[in-house]
Amino acid sequence: MARMAQPVPVTAFSLVRVDFHTFELTDSHRRAPAGFGPSNGLVFSQPGMAVICTGISTGWVHVRVRVRVRPPTRVERGAWEEIADHSVETATGALRVTSVMSDTPRLPLLTPQGPGTYRVRVHARGRDTASDGDAHEPVEDYLLIGWPAGPQPDEIHRHRDRYGAGLRAGPGRPAPAPPAGDAEDDIRRRRRARLLRPRTP
Repeated sequence: MARMAQPVPVTAFSLVRVDFHTFELTDSHRRAPAGFGPSNGLVFSQPGMAVICTGISTGWVHVRVRVRVRPPTRVERGAWEEIADHSVETATGALRVTSVMSDTPRLPLLTPQGPGTYRVRVHARGRDTASDGDAHEPVEDYLLIGWPAGPQPDEIHRHRDRYGAGLRAGPGRPAPAPPAGDAEDDIRRRRRARLLRPRTP
């Protein structure tokens, strides 16, 4: 019987919409409330959902996704300012890049091996360029590398930007509130507040 070929690593790129300082990785259309806890200054999660923290409040960022079947053999530091490995659990095996208030980007699943726990290495640069601002033209870049792996503590490979240092200085603080605006902005703000509200035991 012929052996099945190992899946080839997949790499893809897209512009991704940011709202309220975040874009996400989710494995379904249902989003459970999540406490805001970026203790590593870059990424936090609960089962079925991970949140990537961006410097800009609203706008667009460059995101590249690389899907692997095995862990990377080295850390690609290059010009990246922040790099962290984080474990994410998925019940559906359909974890992908999503935006809170926009259509899902055309990027591959980060979890093609099915349900279970995966490791995601998040790279970021440019978060200090327009912190708390709007970016109609992208000024931030992200590389997400995913592979199957059991749950592990976060592993930090690089901490260099001021935005991440600010998040690490205030673990558990709420996400920056968007400015007051029209009724649609108010609806978005309430929706995001529900998403980030800590769950009661």
